[in-house]
Amino acid sequence: MSRRRPLVVVFARSARLGRVKTRLARGIGAGAALRFHRLTLAAILRRLARDRRWETRIAATPDGDARRGRGWPARVRVTRQGRGDLGERMLRAIAGAGGRPVAIVGTDVPALGAAAVDRALRLLAAHAAVLGPSGDGGYWLIGWRGARPSPRLLDGVRWSSAHSLADTRTALGWRRVAFADRLDDVDDAAAHARWLRRSPSTSR
Repeated sequence: MSRRRPLVVVFARSARLGRVKTRLARGIGAGAALRFHRLTLAAILRRLARDRRWETRIAATPDGDARRGRGWPARVRVTRQGRGDLGERMLRAIAGAGGRPVAIVGTDVPALGAAAVDRALRLLAAHAAVLGPSGDGGYWLIGWRGARPSPRLLDGVRWSSAHSLADTRTALGWRRVAFADRLDDVDDAAAHARWLRRSPSTSR
């Protein structure tokens, strides 16, 4: 792995009522979904940004909220995700890493912490890419090492579906790909209820 510190990019939507976790909001209400988003985003940023093994950066959406005064931690650099679907935006963030190992994570996995990210980054020492699977067929992390990927590499991936992980693995083609820890995300009311049962103190 490069001697330069790896980059960990947290893909985050600014906390606005009715604009975050819309699928979850259909089951538990917009206010509760916003509260979950704020709690989980704050916890993930706190865990990752204090770890000196990598640089943590926020890639924010919408682009107009990628500036100070929007509730982002002062110690973390904030950039714009830019236009395009999720694949285009992630590949843009990978290209912005300047050739060093990079991992992109989301903000809807309450259990996400530094240990899981570190294990994923270590896999990049022997692999071109790493994916962190989630229980719904998607993934919570994509990592990359090496040359800048084509901006069309992930065309055809069915985002926000049970096929996202498999489609991404197919798109990566001949590259050597590792799989990191499986972590569950919270996208609907049933997943939210399971999270509440596991973490009652966090939910208060």
